[in-house]
Amino acid sequence: MQKKPPIAVFLHHPTCALDSVAGIHEALTQNYEIFPFTINDLNHPRFTKAKMYVFPGGVGEASKFNSIIRPHIEVIKEQLDKGKKYLGICMGAYWAGPNYFNILRNLDAVQYIKRPRTEIRRSHPTTANITWGESKYRMYFYDGCAIVGNGRCNVVATYKNGDSMAVIQKNVGIIGCHPESMRSWFDKSYLVNYWHKFHHHKLLQEFVEELL
Repeated sequence: MQKKPPIAVFLHHPTCALDSVAGIHEALTQNYEIFPFTINDLNHPRFTKAKMYVFPGGVGEASKFNSIIRPHIEVIKEQLDKGKKYLGICMGAYWAGPNYFNILRNLDAVQYIKRPRTEIRRSHPTTANITWGESKYRMYFYDGCAIVGNGRCNVVATYKNGDSMAVIQKNVGIIGCHPESMRSWFDKSYLVNYWHKFHHHKLLQEFVEELL
């Protein structure tokens, strides 16, 4: 039996939302070997053998990145320089930007709620109108990023205002919304009708396949 490609997902509670980590595992485990890693695992052989490093959603302000990741940033970037892939979702997408990992070229990840003509003006769990490929969806959103700039990239999905929501640039893929969202995320009365019945997991699977 052919081995599944290994994918490492960063786990640092409470900075990384456990629901996001669980959703990533649920969405990708059929085709990939998913395992968590912490800062203490950076020299573990399993970490260095991963094909892709996933940084999930969570509470990712600069102070958290500087205290947790900054001291170890070169270890992680060394793996990316070897051709390993980076996938950032929401917080992890912000972390790809110039103030953090600085692995995007002429692109930045900025708050969508502060962008012109956005339909979402405050930070709260909701859904955003997006176009993924040629299809329109309402995807789970919680203060995610828009990707702006003039860097060359493959735009996979856009927001209603035309800003990029999901892009792939060389070995970096970032997504502002939460395609990994699970059924429990939609329990609020104003969200229940937007449960995607795992279809957004399939979109994430396709994104990962293209990135890898």
